[in-house]
Amino acid sequence: QVQLVESGGGLVQAGGSLRLSCVASGSVFSINAMGWYRQAPGKQRDLVATITRGGNTNYADSVKGRFTISRDNAKNTVYLQMNSLKPEDTAVYYCNAVTSWYPPSVYWGQGTQVTVSS
Repeated sequence: QVQLVESGGGLVQAGGSLRLSCVASGSVFSINAMGWYRQAPGKQRDLVATITRGGNTNYADSVKGRFTISRDNAKNTVYLQMNSLKPEDTAVYYCNAVTSWYPPSVYWGQGTQVTVSS
């Protein structure tokens, strides 16, 4: 089992920045990829960014150039630096972890609210 706890959400004006953190605990040795997803009211949960244990990253087109995902394997923590925030970035942001074994297990955090005012 893997537990994920997010922090760092809040209210920010458009153009501002926030940094989200997600700390993993439990069977952290089994984690391969970690990532961030977001869900706005009435919409599906969408990928924001992912990063593998080796550091390979993937971003949604809507956040490329503004958001940066990083990972500290020693601290079992993944970060999401969000710059140039827009009102359309408003959503609940969820941390995600996928294990390396087969079939993979997927774990989710409880989510943290990010609100960007115009």
